[in-house]
Amino acid sequence: MDRLVNTVRPYAWGSTTAIPALLGTAPTGEPQAEMWMGAHPGAPSRTERGPLDELIDADPVRELGERTVERFGPHLPFLFKVLAAGAPLSLQVHPDLDQARSGFAAEEAAGIPIDAPHRTYRDANHKPELICALTPFEGFCGFRAPADAADLIAALGVDALKPYVDLLHAHPEEAALREVLTALLTADPEETAHTVAEATAAADRLGGAHAPYARLAHHYPDDPGVVAAMLLHHVRLKPGEALYLGAGVPHAYLDGLGVEIMANSDNVLRCGLTPKHVDVTELLKVVRFEPADPAVLRPEASPSGEEVYETPTDEFRLSRFVRAEDAAPTDLTAPTPQILLAVAGRPTAGDLALAPGESVFVPAGERIQLTGAGTVFRATVAA
Repeated sequence: MDRLVNTVRPYAWGSTTAIPALLGTAPTGEPQAEMWMGAHPGAPSRTERGPLDELIDADPVRELGERTVERFGPHLPFLFKVLAAGAPLSLQVHPDLDQARSGFAAEEAAGIPIDAPHRTYRDANHKPELICALTPFEGFCGFRAPADAADLIAALGVDALKPYVDLLHAHPEEAALREVLTALLTADPEETAHTVAEATAAADRLGGAHAPYARLAHHYPDDPGVVAAMLLHHVRLKPGEALYLGAGVPHAYLDGLGVEIMANSDNVLRCGLTPKHVDVTELLKVVRFEPADPAVLRPEASPSGEEVYETPTDEFRLSRFVRAEDAAPTDLTAPTPQILLAVAGRPTAGDLALAPGESVFVPAGERIQLTGAGTVFRATVAA
């Protein structure tokens, strides 16, 4: 078992205070957006034995177990994070596995450098993900019913948006959503800026259901993603609730602290709320234009006290333990690799006491017990 030293990524949208508060450290004044736990080559966790990715590369069966290597290859199949949003993240979607493989192969064949700003596929993997709130957490996820989106947009009273309102009342619904998103992302930038300014003023005036979109606009005043976000559900998570995001589901996080787990990928196709490259043609191949309620999850308790967030994804499994001081030891020995993260109290994993924000990597098959009071998240591979 290895105590992890993790990298905190300073993305501009990150909170300046949330991750320091979790870790019990002083804020630096700079944004601290994501703390990565895992073996992603972009920021592998470090241990006393060396970087975690190098340990796994040296002996994948010992670290990951035979079954994990057989199913996913000699790499840790998930990436675990603490995410702290102090400003809106980009509106985005992730590809499915076939799309990622074909897109990555095409860009490799075209000779596009892996770090090029206009590169879309950084690897050949899909990126299903799950975000679990540690504090009240806000975001946007999944398409509303087009008629509901039309009502929200129509209430702004902006003439330039009336054609979109009319389109959203058309059938079939999937085609209406596709046509509106395409029109928004390909509109003249100057006209878009003027329309967003009018929409922002109206949203500020109306408040209520329009208030979250006004907040977006103050961060991205000229961005078509402000109106595109009105096609999506506004979601508020309470601490302990989670949101599952499958392939092709548009989403954006707005504010809050959470733990996030995903397949080990960095493939993101952006729809807006960003100065970065937006590949409209490829994006429209990946987005699933299906109205659906957000997949908000609440943990399901087991007799062992483990509370599991069930998802259809094989690469990861997220659960948590909320332990009282007099709780019996819990055996966490498993044939799969694990990362344990403490977020409250001072529990002990094996012989390592964990303060909030501290984490350990447990190789497959290593015997381990969890003791003491506190809250611990467990990231591992689905059975």
